[in-house]
Amino acid sequence: MAPGRAACVRALLPGDPAAGRHVTTWPAAAGTRAEGAGSGGCGAMKFLLVFDFDHTIVDENSDTWIVKCAPEKKLPNGLRNSYRPGHWTEYMGRVFVYLGDNGVKEDEMKRTMTTIPFTVGMVDLLGFIGENKELFDCIIVSDSNTVFIDWILKAADFHKVFDEVFTNPAAFSSTGYLTVRNFHAHHCEKCPKNLCKRKVLKEFLDKQLERGVSYTQIVYIGDGGNDLCPVMFLKKDDTAMPRQGYTLEKKISQLAQDLSPVECSVLAWSSAIDIMSYLKLLIKE
Repeated sequence: MAPGRAACVRALLPGDPAAGRHVTTWPAAAGTRAEGAGSGGCGAMKFLLVFDFDHTIVDENSDTWIVKCAPEKKLPNGLRNSYRPGHWTEYMGRVFVYLGDNGVKEDEMKRTMTTIPFTVGMVDLLGFIGENKELFDCIIVSDSNTVFIDWILKAADFHKVFDEVFTNPAAFSSTGYLTVRNFHAHHCEKCPKNLCKRKVLKEFLDKQLERGVSYTQIVYIGDGGNDLCPVMFLKKDDTAMPRQGYTLEKKISQLAQDLSPVECSVLAWSSAIDIMSYLKLLIKE
């Protein structure tokens, strides 16, 4: 991680360009952040919250939730069995072709996706973060896609909580089919082909430092195996918050048993209220 995280924080100014075409940026959130940080002055605390999406913000896998739109709400065996480890995005591309071939339209997909439940306590947590945006920068790094996340966040009016969303770019074709592409290319052997979350986090922090923004602490909130790579990038002043009973917590525990624990603090959560309690402690310090 680049040095000087505890240095004076300068807000992102409204209109700063997004990192690339795969990134969703919410201009209103950037404006809110600029006002809050500007009033804090040099030395103000600022925390970066990094969220996974599936099984973290929402309590399901958004990619499998869309199967509710399929005939009989299931996929044919041949399609289901076509998944190869590390190539989930290509698999979802085939799922979207199947849905399109069966006449599933954009409006039906949107109605289905916006019924996905949030994790217990998450609505309260996101409301709390939204009320304290001068203290928190907030990003999503997810293996879902831009269309699903955009639909879900906007339907619940939470899109302004997040400054940027890093996920696989998706769009509807001229024929009405949903298409999805890999987020980026990378050389990390630990991560799926389409997304290395450590690379995303590092590039985001480097970009922020160029703008004069550094963080008192990074809090990483996730559940899955692909969240371990960025957690191993965190430093001793940072905190990993794995969801209790899920893969990330088990992998972190295994590293500790193997006498190669992660460098950051680890605090498991079962409800997003646990996360909110920790953030309230942070801002009181």
